[in-house]
Amino acid sequence: MTDSKRDKNEGNGGFPGFDPKSVEPYIVRDPEAMAVNFARALENLGKAASAWLAPRERGEKVDTVADPFTDMVKTLSKVGEYWLSDPRRTLEAQTHLLSGYFGLWTKTMQRLSGDSSAEAEPVKDRRFADEDWQTNPFFDFLKQTYLLTSNWAEKLVGDAEGLDEHTRHKAAFYTKQITAAFSPTNFIATNPQVYRETIASNAENLVRGMKMLAEDISLGHGELRLRQTDMTKFAVGRDMALTPGKVIAQSDVCQVIQYEPATEKVLKRPLLICPPWINKFYILDLNPQKSLIKWCVEQGHTVFVISWVNPDQRHAAKDWTSYAREGIDFALETIEKATGEQEVNAVGYCVGGTLLAATLALHAKEKNKRIRTVTFLTTQVDFTFAGDLKVFVDEEQIAALEEQMNVLGYLEGSKMATAFNMLRASELIWPYFVNNYLKGQEPMPFDLLFWNADSTRMAAANHSFYLRNCYLNNALSQGKMVLDGKTLSLKDVRIPVYNLATREDHIAPAKSVFVGSQCFGGPVEFVVTGSGHIAGVVNPPDKHKYQFWTGGPLGGDYEDWLAEAKETPGSWWPHWHAWILEQDHRMTAARKPGGKALNALEEAPGSYVLERA
Repeated sequence: MTDSKRDKNEGNGGFPGFDPKSVEPYIVRDPEAMAVNFARALENLGKAASAWLAPRERGEKVDTVADPFTDMVKTLSKVGEYWLSDPRRTLEAQTHLLSGYFGLWTKTMQRLSGDSSAEAEPVKDRRFADEDWQTNPFFDFLKQTYLLTSNWAEKLVGDAEGLDEHTRHKAAFYTKQITAAFSPTNFIATNPQVYRETIASNAENLVRGMKMLAEDISLGHGELRLRQTDMTKFAVGRDMALTPGKVIAQSDVCQVIQYEPATEKVLKRPLLICPPWINKFYILDLNPQKSLIKWCVEQGHTVFVISWVNPDQRHAAKDWTSYAREGIDFALETIEKATGEQEVNAVGYCVGGTLLAATLALHAKEKNKRIRTVTFLTTQVDFTFAGDLKVFVDEEQIAALEEQMNVLGYLEGSKMATAFNMLRASELIWPYFVNNYLKGQEPMPFDLLFWNADSTRMAAANHSFYLRNCYLNNALSQGKMVLDGKTLSLKDVRIPVYNLATREDHIAPAKSVFVGSQCFGGPVEFVVTGSGHIAGVVNPPDKHKYQFWTGGPLGGDYEDWLAEAKETPGSWWPHWHAWILEQDHRMTAARKPGGKALNALEEAPGSYVLERA
């Protein structure tokens, strides 16, 4: 070894980039204060356990569904059966993992001896952004071991033979959930940032974190309601959902809001927006700067929005027919009373769009021609490529869910919120777990995350119909869905369709929306926008963000269509508005909410949207 290399190794402890002084933040300076705070943290943890147990002991919380880990264990056991059924395969799997560990250990020893050529490739994973994941030998080894093991586990699923497609999909999903949960970033002793903070504050961070944990379980009435933002900083109708308007009609399942005009002339055809009932409508009116509703009003649309009820036991029997008749049809009748117009442009978002598509097929059977154009935003009508949400849908899981819903009359909003968060657990669950409960940090105020946490319940009959007819049986695209006694066919829907997908959507994948576009009987303008399920839709033109793709025939594969499509920078909103004008650009005098026929029931955004789950 040369003198220069020896000096270098002596200076950094033999590990390239490692400074021995960097271990000082990991040394306990005040063990007495640390012990006291650990005791306080344990006391708060006990309060969290009590908050979980209390509603169950009082009979207020009944866990009627089997342990949520049951399906995961059952699914992964099928993967295990393949590898354990043949000793040669078992040995092969073990050898592959152990050889990886030996290789990693060898490289670590080489790096400790000062061999920089053995340095690992940088990891592009935001969980491991802290410098000590790269420069500290202990944490670097932990990181590399974790990544090696995670990749090995995922390979076991991918290489297992004899699994049906649904089981393999579930196994891959559950494996990702497990590996995300067991990341070393999620534990005090194996997360350098948390470890340093615990030492520096003598565990004050854990005292705060366990207090927050107890509060969040109490707020969830016995379930953890993971806080992603400061919920005290926002209020619907005060900080969001601010576009002026009136509630002009109300049924058992919805309120109908008409917004005040912002122009002297408006398009003759009113615009009806049918949002999802899984979330609240004000994602389209989050604030004046990024409100699609406000923007539409400013472009001369007379905008009506359905605000769905947050259902309880009274709505248990409300199914898709109820939501179509007492929701969409009720809104269409309200529009005619308020404006005198029978022809309407309609917009459906997510599952609201799926219901709207089914209602249009029902209207076609009944020769109802009120809706003259339809816009679908991240809407699936064919569920062949519906993504990871299909993991939660099979006969056994739906039956268990129906058992729970039959007891309550609805599905609790927290159940759907958890499912959606699991789709992106490394972004929507574990970073908040670490920041909230290990670091003891209050989350920052963020309007989008406030909306995301403002969950809604699902009426039992409605949700059962949706899961069975859409995700399980894919009945709508196959012409087998029955609504109000009529068998529906999307080929009967021959009005112009504007169908928007978002490229990074994890809820309504763009490929799924593309395939669904081919189910309609009329002309379809298929458009793909950048970003995901929310940001791709809520993208005001003045932000100059993302882009969208248009053009190309709808046949063939989605990937081929995208390769040939034209890319345009910026928001899709002006493109959609131009498409609307192409269908009918007639104008008329601006309309006040309710017109002469209907009196305002209350100010927008109404009372239905204020009901918390």
